[in-house]
Amino acid sequence: MNLVPPRTGPYNTESVDDYLKAILELGGVEQQRVTSNALAQHLGVRAASVTGMLQKLAAHQPPWVKYEKHHGVRLTAAGNMRALEVLRHHRLLERFLHDVLDYSWDEVHDEAERLEHFISERLEDRIAAKLGDPETDPHGHLIPERSGALPARQEVLLSKWACGVPAVISSVSDRDAAALREMTRLGLKPGVAITVEAGTRSASLLVRIGDRSDSVRLRQALATGIAVVGGGSL
Repeated sequence: MNLVPPRTGPYNTESVDDYLKAILELGGVEQQRVTSNALAQHLGVRAASVTGMLQKLAAHQPPWVKYEKHHGVRLTAAGNMRALEVLRHHRLLERFLHDVLDYSWDEVHDEAERLEHFISERLEDRIAAKLGDPETDPHGHLIPERSGALPARQEVLLSKWACGVPAVISSVSDRDAAALREMTRLGLKPGVAITVEAGTRSASLLVRIGDRSDSVRLRQALATGIAVVGGGSL
């Protein structure tokens, strides 16, 4: 798997990687269409810049994306392969930084964002072997296989999970370092059991974490960054 876009032309490799990875993450394994506004918010850029970039990615030969104005974008086969490769780099790097170099889980995302574009396939393989071919990154996200396969996992956001039904945290968003530090303080990590108790959902959730006897209120903003699966399904 080595579909690397050219370094010449009106955009650079890093920008291509960022867009393709963002489309993959937002569209999910079902490869749903992703809107320009969603991409702009995810990447922190203006919507007009997104439109121009998507047009360039669609015009690339072979095309990286299928794009229709006002109808969103999805990856082509070539774009999907490249996005999975970059995503594998990112998540392996996060695991390496966390497990080997002792970075905290709230530090690894930004470092991996910078490094993911530049590691070779040889270095990727050595990192994977050193780590014992891990299945997940420190935040619980599945790491694509070397072949490009990405196992499916049926997750639900904690903010949408039914009250009273036991769940296990499967993954958490890695994009907000402050939120990750708050999760650490509360003991919210992948593999931890959690139950949403009856109570208001407008501003916060009342939850029971692990074997604690007391309940904790979670801000909705924090709950939307936590994904869960049914108890025992992880």
